[in-house]
Amino acid sequence: MKRNIFIFGSIAGLILGLFIFVSTLLTGKSGDFPGGALAGYASMVIAFSFIYVGIRNFREKYNQGVISYGKALRVGLGIALIGSTFYVAVWLIDYYVFIPDFMEKYSAHMIAEARSSGLSPAALDQKINEINRLNAMYKNPFFVILMTYLEVLPVGVVIALITALILRRRKPRGAAIPVAG
Repeated sequence: MKRNIFIFGSIAGLILGLFIFVSTLLTGKSGDFPGGALAGYASMVIAFSFIYVGIRNFREKYNQGVISYGKALRVGLGIALIGSTFYVAVWLIDYYVFIPDFMEKYSAHMIAEARSSGLSPAALDQKINEINRLNAMYKNPFFVILMTYLEVLPVGVVIALITALILRRRKPRGAAIPVAG
């Protein structure tokens, strides 16, 4: 089970890592953030589709075509955790090595959006204070790690929950069905 989790978690992680590396270099340099979230979550869904492949592979190759919901969920969560860890590691390298000014640019972008949104002066001040607080908190590496996991891991958890439900199987395919007599 561990080998299966590691293989498919690594595949998901490589997809996530490649996407985050390329996208942050592009958006970090240009300051162009719109549409990044949609592309980011689409890449997460694509990468975490390997949760399905990993659970199915484990069920068919190593578990005689049978898997409980609990075991399927453990496999799926393991794959999600490994994939998410790759994502976090690549983001930390991107952020601290290639684009250390990312948060300042992103904060400036969010403040400009808030100013153009037509908020009342009090609401605008509150929004700017929230953005500045987030920017200050992002200077702590542990906060960066936590926020990055919170960005990616919930997507993997949801996909693992759904996939475990879809792929659970109590009896091997083709098992004899008792006939009432």
